[in-house]
Amino acid sequence: MIPTSFPDQKEIARLTARMLLEIKAVNFNTDEPYILASGLPSPSYIDCRKLISYPRIRSTLMDFMSVTVMRNAGFETFTNIAGGETAGIPFSAFVAERLALPMTYVRKKPKGYGRNARIEGVMTEEDKVLLVEDLTTDGGSKLSFVDAIRETGASCGHTAVIFYYDIFPETVKTLGDHGVELHYLCTWWDVLAEARAQGAFPEETLAEVEKFLNDPRAWQEANKRD
Repeated sequence: MIPTSFPDQKEIARLTARMLLEIKAVNFNTDEPYILASGLPSPSYIDCRKLISYPRIRSTLMDFMSVTVMRNAGFETFTNIAGGETAGIPFSAFVAERLALPMTYVRKKPKGYGRNARIEGVMTEEDKVLLVEDLTTDGGSKLSFVDAIRETGASCGHTAVIFYYDIFPETVKTLGDHGVELHYLCTWWDVLAEARAQGAFPEETLAEVEKFLNDPRAWQEANKRD
C-alpha cells in the first residue's frame, strides 16, 4: 500500500533513532571499541539487519523510506527499485511493494556461472532506478552498485538508506560527483540525541561517542590497536 501521509523529516529521524535503540541495533562501547571492516576502531556500531525481525518497526520504517524518497525525489521519478547484495535486498523488496514498482537486486560481483550477471530480475534501458541499502558510511560501496545498474543502460541518480553515518564530510561529495543523491532516515547525531533523551547509556559513554563523531579520524588514530 502506497503511504499517503507522513511526519516531517525531523520527527522521522527521531522516531527512527528511537526504534533502532528499542531493538538494540545501536551498540556503544568505549572500553572495547568495535573494529570496522576498514580495520579501524569505533566506539559505535549499528546493525540495521536486525530490523527484518521486527515487523511493526520494519513496516513503519519502510513507510518512512517510501515517503522520504517520494517527497525528496518526486512521486513518479522511479520505475525500478534495486537492492544491493545482501543487506539492501529485503529493504528494496519492502519499498518496491509500497511503491508498486518492480524490484531487482545487484550482486557485489558476477556469480561466475550461467549468465554471469550482476543484476537479478528485470531491468531495462528505460528504467529509472532507486538503489536501496541499509546504511552508508562514506558512500564508496554504493558506487559499484550504481555502475552495475548503469551498465544495463538504465539510469540511477538516487540511493536511499535507513541510516547515514553523517560524520565523514566527503560522503555527499563522493556520491554527488558520481551523479547520485543520498536520501536517509536518521544519522548518528539523531541516535545520540535520542539516547541522551532516554538515558539509554551512561553519560560518560555518550560523551566519548560524541567525541568520536566530532572527529572520527583523530579518535580512530588515538585508539588504534597495535
